[in-house]
Amino acid sequence: MAIAEIIVAVLVIVATVCVVATTVLQLRAPDALTRANLLGPLVCVAFPLLILAKLIHSWATTGFDLNDFLRAIVAVAAVWVVASVATFVIGRSIYGVTVVDKVPPEMK
Repeated sequence: MAIAEIIVAVLVIVATVCVVATTVLQLRAPDALTRANLLGPLVCVAFPLLILAKLIHSWATTGFDLNDFLRAIVAVAAVWVVASVATFVIGRSIYGVTVVDKVPPEMK
């Protein structure tokens, strides 16, 4: 039981470090496009680590539950898909607003 608690504590601490690092980097980012790209580690690393920590804690207290395991796999897969698509869409929309293309002289 104590080993599982240590593993859970380490996973939560690593997730917390990811959250703090993302927050600091968000404050230091020079533009909106960089800020949108910085959300990747938070969503794709910290959130699955917290789900894994909850799963290990649940297994240590009540034993293995196939339902919880499958729900955790679906949650991690879904957050990876949603985060990838959302980051792409946000990045493209910010890039389209912030970038000004040079118009060739013959097009004026």
